[in-house]
Amino acid sequence: MTIATGDSTIMIGIDTGGTFTDFVYIINGDIKVLKVLSTPSNPGLAIFEGLDMIQADNTFDFSIIHGSTVATNALLERRGKKTALITTKGFKDLIEIGRQNREDIYDLNVDRPAPLIPAKLRFEIDERTAHNGEIIRKANRNKLIKIIEKLKKNRVESVAVCFLHSYMERTNENIAAETMRKAGFNVSPSSEILPEYREYERFSTTAVNAYVAPIMDKYIKSIQKNLKDIKLRIMKSNGGVISADTARKESVNTILSGPAGGVVGGYTIGKKAGFTNLITFDMGGTSTDVALCPGKIITSSDSKVAGFPIKVPIIDIHTVGAGGGSIASMDSGGALKVGPESAGSDPGPVCYGKGSRLTVTDANLALGRLDASHFLGGKMKIHYDKMLKLLRKTAKEYGITPDELSSGIIRIVNSSMEKALRVISIEKGYNPAEFALVSYGGAGSLHAAELARDLNIGTVIIPLNPGIYSAMGMLFSDFIKDYSRTVLIRAREDSYNTIEKKYVPLEDRAMIEMLEEDVPKGRIKMIRMVDVRYMGQSYELTVPFKKDYISGFHKAHKKRYGFCDENRMCEAVNIRVRCIGETKHPRIVKEKTEKYSKSGYRSLGSREVFNGKEYVRTSVYDRLQLRSGNEIKGPAVIHEYSSTSYLPPDFILRVDGLKNMILKNN
Repeated sequence: MTIATGDSTIMIGIDTGGTFTDFVYIINGDIKVLKVLSTPSNPGLAIFEGLDMIQADNTFDFSIIHGSTVATNALLERRGKKTALITTKGFKDLIEIGRQNREDIYDLNVDRPAPLIPAKLRFEIDERTAHNGEIIRKANRNKLIKIIEKLKKNRVESVAVCFLHSYMERTNENIAAETMRKAGFNVSPSSEILPEYREYERFSTTAVNAYVAPIMDKYIKSIQKNLKDIKLRIMKSNGGVISADTARKESVNTILSGPAGGVVGGYTIGKKAGFTNLITFDMGGTSTDVALCPGKIITSSDSKVAGFPIKVPIIDIHTVGAGGGSIASMDSGGALKVGPESAGSDPGPVCYGKGSRLTVTDANLALGRLDASHFLGGKMKIHYDKMLKLLRKTAKEYGITPDELSSGIIRIVNSSMEKALRVISIEKGYNPAEFALVSYGGAGSLHAAELARDLNIGTVIIPLNPGIYSAMGMLFSDFIKDYSRTVLIRAREDSYNTIEKKYVPLEDRAMIEMLEEDVPKGRIKMIRMVDVRYMGQSYELTVPFKKDYISGFHKAHKKRYGFCDENRMCEAVNIRVRCIGETKHPRIVKEKTEKYSKSGYRSLGSREVFNGKEYVRTSVYDRLQLRSGNEIKGPAVIHEYSSTSYLPPDFILRVDGLKNMILKNN
């Protein structure tokens, strides 16, 4: 594979993970990669360390696309800034009441997550906007000023402003937001964050934004300060990028920015390799992220993170707490379990030197699938003896052999990841056998072949440098902004023109904001979508907005639910505009593939590797020696800088013209 670029400025993709911070950039067609241990207490330190290492060997102008976990971690760990809610009289408890549906109907002792904003910091004012946008009572500035005194007394830093029906008319929210901003607060009005009906989801999304925005604002400012005049862009959860200044205000859009980069990268390389239906599989140090791509990347506006609804468009990613750093332990019933707790980068797995609890990485090392001398290209010291000592001690305590403990850890973590793959495929009506599995992440290619076998997936694609593919995917991302507005119009043949006119202000705003991102007008395109439902339904389906959108909804309803009623009245609920500002991507040039052979590379030797049943002598290869057309029969282990791949005995590996390793069950 050759990467062609046509720009004098080098773009660097940076993905901050739980264990490593990954860097990828392209110079003269060569992909350069770097992994640095993450610094959870201050993620920016790892970024600056990596950039210093890159600049020490290179002199060039560069810009950065960064996938950040700062907003995610602030929400998951409840470390956001003290936030207040200002809302319509009678609605301050809405974010705590939520919906009445029970996710686990058999759990009698379920604990709902506490609201991000406690009751004492939720304030009401006597304003009201009707459902049709008519202002019944205007917001009173004097009453808002009295609330400001209470906010300052409680040392509040951020304010969520959520008024009833503000998606139809935002005047009252604008009054409150302007008053709060003048007082020095970070303000998130719901009419700016999510101008859609359904108060609970709108209030929840706005509260999350208000909760994490000050953290993200401080973090991005610190990076901009250290990088001075270097252009910084932030990866969004919808698979696009935005400017750093926009991300500081709309932080809720970055909740899953790192994993989104991986899906974009995995889908791009899988499509270039000639596959249409893809499942992306990203196993990192802390978690595993999987996404189904049936000919396209799917986004959803009905996501939940840490138990809180977030209704902005997010790539439909399913995450489980299974990664290389997932900790193995024995539960109270005497059963072995793995994760979701992770050792992260500090202290990390036992073999990293500081850890004291066995992890998946330790188990792979013990079974011979990882090699201490090849970790990060031999640049990172691995403490094999320390791992082995703890493994033997723990196995003795559990009453099993070290091999039984290590292989048990692998089986359990594989089971967790297999379940995640079933959730996004089989449980949604898709047959995994009709998809190819794109494996990446630092640990993914050690487990991908066995997972594919268990799910009857015929092809596994392991791209070059899989351990940094979330960062790589960021280089293939465009500017993407999503806009929406609630309309609630009966969908009839004569309503098309009425609905079409309502797209105009959204598209005008999209164009202005995309031009502000320095995207040339000729590279901007708009995609219109509409949420439709049958009258009386509670939820809707999103379909393309065109002349026959009603027919499109009937077809979508039948595909999703198995039936449709073409004689029943429909309703257009929300209109949506996706604005895409196309950027210059690295161009992937496919190399000529020679006849499959063993020419051009040789084995580095062999070692004993546990194949799930027994230890077998396994050949070891250096991936940098592999060329398009090479073929390897399992069992084999293939080392490279960012990852290690395991090829079971019943698999065969062929290298395609993009330098992907294509694994198939023999």
